[in-house]
Amino acid sequence: MNLLKTLATVSSMTLLSRILGFVRDFVIARTFGAGLLTDAFFVAFKLPNLLRRLFAEGAFSQAFVPILGEYRNKRGPEETRLLVDRVSSALFLLVLAVTVLGMAGASLLVYLSAPGFADDPEKFALTVSLTRITFPYILFMSLVALAGGVLNTWSRFAVPAFTPVLLNVSFIAMALFAAPHFEPPILALAWAVFIGGAVQLAFQIPALKRIGMLPRFSLQLRDEGVRRILRLMAPALLGVSVAQVSLLLNTVFASFLATGSVSWLYYADRLMEFPAGLLGAALGTILLPSLARHHAVGEHDDYSRLLDWGLRLTFLLAAPAALALALLATPLITTLFYHGAFTTHDVLMTRNALLAYSIGLLGLILVKVLAPGFYARQNVRTPVRIAIISLCTTQVLNLLLVGWLQHAGLALAISLAAILNASLLFRGLRQGGIYAPQPGWLLFYARLVLAMAAMAAALWFTVDEESAWLGWNLSQRLLRLSLLVSFGASVYFATLWIAGFRLRDFKRSAAE
Repeated sequence: MNLLKTLATVSSMTLLSRILGFVRDFVIARTFGAGLLTDAFFVAFKLPNLLRRLFAEGAFSQAFVPILGEYRNKRGPEETRLLVDRVSSALFLLVLAVTVLGMAGASLLVYLSAPGFADDPEKFALTVSLTRITFPYILFMSLVALAGGVLNTWSRFAVPAFTPVLLNVSFIAMALFAAPHFEPPILALAWAVFIGGAVQLAFQIPALKRIGMLPRFSLQLRDEGVRRILRLMAPALLGVSVAQVSLLLNTVFASFLATGSVSWLYYADRLMEFPAGLLGAALGTILLPSLARHHAVGEHDDYSRLLDWGLRLTFLLAAPAALALALLATPLITTLFYHGAFTTHDVLMTRNALLAYSIGLLGLILVKVLAPGFYARQNVRTPVRIAIISLCTTQVLNLLLVGWLQHAGLALAISLAAILNASLLFRGLRQGGIYAPQPGWLLFYARLVLAMAAMAAALWFTVDEESAWLGWNLSQRLLRLSLLVSFGASVYFATLWIAGFRLRDFKRSAAE
């Protein structure tokens, strides 16, 4: 299996999801703008979304996939099937308990995550109601993550990669057609989360049946594999989800700032998550199973070379994406969100947050590539220590920057901490002898800088003034933004080709 082809497949599915995600945000921004209603919903959705990262895509997946790969490579199909049954049963009961507790304690959770809302009883009560509706999402998505981990281990990457599309479809349909029938209309978005989670879980079931891995209830907490996964998962709750924890803590700070601050950070984060998901999540998804296989059979040189391949691709694609995100901040925000209730002030405030986020985009994506280098070896302690350092750094920076830069200071704190996180992970891999850079990095950097300089010059001299983007209609913005993105990408990749980069240089086969 060609990993570059697999990356293209997963990224294309992620691209579809992200495009629909922008359609979803376009609809939400046009319908609700950035104010009390959206602040309440984004806080309510952030809580189960954080737990999804903690229990599902974060700690659970990073603990489950390496051990599942070990069972599949060394213990045979019967023991592997039994592991899936027992892990799924334990996960279901654990997350069901968390869901029930979360719904019962929604008031306390909202107070802890957005204490500033307590000064506005209407806003606080609405956030609590929305939280209770959205909280079962964590149960659905934890089971979706388990199914995705199994399918990815069997190299069935397309189905898990497509699954998030269904949540965005649910959002769009509910916002467009159901919102007028709710009072307040924002309740439709909460039910969109609930429905989207259930539909995503149902979509995975046929794929699991086809590979004979549809889980059966078999609770056995003393099972060796279950206990190993739980031991790895417990510390990884913080380690792999530090960015999400930071975002939640940022909400606490933002709840004390001007109304709209939570929403401005959300919209900027959505733009930042586009390249982060398209590349970082996709690379992390395909790297972890192959790294786990290399480790299971003792192929240490191949392990290091695979990490090197992932790092080069990250720099090649994430570095220009971060630069383009900064240069095209206003064009992107006006095209996607400047409609209906979304005002000029909202555009400028969201732009400030996006500029701050773009500084740390490369670091955020590198973390998604470097962390699997530890988790595939079932080493949780090192990334957890680094995560704690990064998390503490974020909060110190929040205190230093929020008074000066307001909500943009919160975004900048996450960016700087992400760079620190990636740097410490890289140092840990090097000092542990896990990763040894392959020859040619100096020339690689020189070519990359040349191509980025050419792209930056091309965009700098062709992008129009902010006032022009604010004055154009949607069709004019779409046309001009499409031309800008196409032109910038063409200049970048043409410069790379002239400098000697070839697609065949990045082909790599997965571990079998």
